[in-house]
Amino acid sequence: MAGCLIGAVLAPALAADAAATPPATAPTGGLDSRIQDVKGDVIRLNRDLLVLEEELLFPASTQVALFVSMDVGKLFELDSVQIKLDDKVVANYLYTPLEVQALHRGGVQRVYLGNLRTGEHELVAFFTGKGPHERDYKRGATVKFEKGTDPKYIELRINDSTGKLQPEFDVKVWQ
Repeated sequence: MAGCLIGAVLAPALAADAAATPPATAPTGGLDSRIQDVKGDVIRLNRDLLVLEEELLFPASTQVALFVSMDVGKLFELDSVQIKLDDKVVANYLYTPLEVQALHRGGVQRVYLGNLRTGEHELVAFFTGKGPHERDYKRGATVKFEKGTDPKYIELRINDSTGKLQPEFDVKVWQ
């Protein structure tokens, strides 16, 4: 009987409290801002993880990066590039017309990022496309370079030689 008496006393008090307080609804502005904060944290964390991954996969002491650049390009229409490092094919790339236009406007494309041990290495790049008078054109450029403990940056350049009316392909090793 005492249990019924306590229940009879508490029930009206609980009902009065429930009527006095409005239903609990989370403010949507607070929840939205917390979600945006979490999204920002996730984006920053993802960026940091990508940087760490690149540092682990390509440490500066063994890193080599290869880039393709092109000047005006009136004498050569680039279709593809194949790159060999020490007689091993490391990159093949087919270009779209938009990518070729970007290279003509001064863009530079990273075609390879990898690891090399210290010592002497040989780079061979084959350029395929249309040359003067719409003829199929395939030319190569070769360079031997010394890889030290610093990262190595190599640019594969396609230039118009107006004196020869031919495209020129050369390799520049950046220090």
